[in-house]
Amino acid sequence: MITDRLIEKIIDLQNPTCVGLDTLFDYLPDNMKEGVMTFDGAAERVFEFNKKLIDTLCDIIPSVKVQIAYYEMYGVAGMKAYEETLKYAAEKDLVVIADAKRNDIGSTAACYAKTFLGQTAVNAAESKAFPADYVTVNGYLGTDGIAPFVDECEKNDKGIFVLVKTSNPSGAEVQNLILENGKPMYEVMGGLVEKWGENTIGQYGYSAVGAVVGATHPTEAARLREVLPHTFFLIPGYGAQGGNAQMLKSCFKENGLGGVVNNSRGILCAYKKNGGTYYEAARAATVAMQKDLASVIGTMRK
Repeated sequence: MITDRLIEKIIDLQNPTCVGLDTLFDYLPDNMKEGVMTFDGAAERVFEFNKKLIDTLCDIIPSVKVQIAYYEMYGVAGMKAYEETLKYAAEKDLVVIADAKRNDIGSTAACYAKTFLGQTAVNAAESKAFPADYVTVNGYLGTDGIAPFVDECEKNDKGIFVLVKTSNPSGAEVQNLILENGKPMYEVMGGLVEKWGENTIGQYGYSAVGAVVGATHPTEAARLREVLPHTFFLIPGYGAQGGNAQMLKSCFKENGLGGVVNNSRGILCAYKKNGGTYYEAARAATVAMQKDLASVIGTMRK
């Protein structure tokens, strides 16, 4: 099961880090940007940047998260770079999260699910569009918007991460609303996530239906960890968004398991702060993050 595979890689590497490939062209070193004036050129350089990062980090990290918005802005060429990045990361045995936050209802949700988790038929032939191990989804449309994704998870050994308590400050405008039953909205959504994943629980006790829980909200994260025993967390907000290891400690159980922590700009742009090549600086930043997390979470064990 995909979450078992992610957990096993985390344990083997003693590293719950997910590197976010939110690769804006402007993040690239000047020599890589020089002379580029078209979407085709920008997309080509973005993939070159990603490929070198993946090569440099694949032996010390379990996963990458590839945020689709940073590729869509370069049109068709950008989407090609997105596809190539997903595939290259998979070739390097990384668990690949497509951060697309897709959803709709009924047949439209089914199309989104096939795009990232399944296959699309053209007459008798089937092909994968943007293949990933997980995709992020918005669960606030309810069960009929999630069921097609869960179906693809069960058929293809894939997973999803559902938005529950996001790292942005204004998320509280909706997610912290207290409902008639006395519970905040995020806790009710978390309960749905736990229910949606109940048929996909693996050997480590976590399902293929995970939750996005921001590092910047430790009190809410602690409550969610308590009431969602079978839900694995994707934890954004570490680093540039203000989250730190101590803040996200509550996302993890006593055995050091329970989530994977995303860091994007803090790794992609480390060279701008610390000097050196972008890939050497990224590796150093990743190792520093691993040590920081381990100092708080402890040993990750079965």
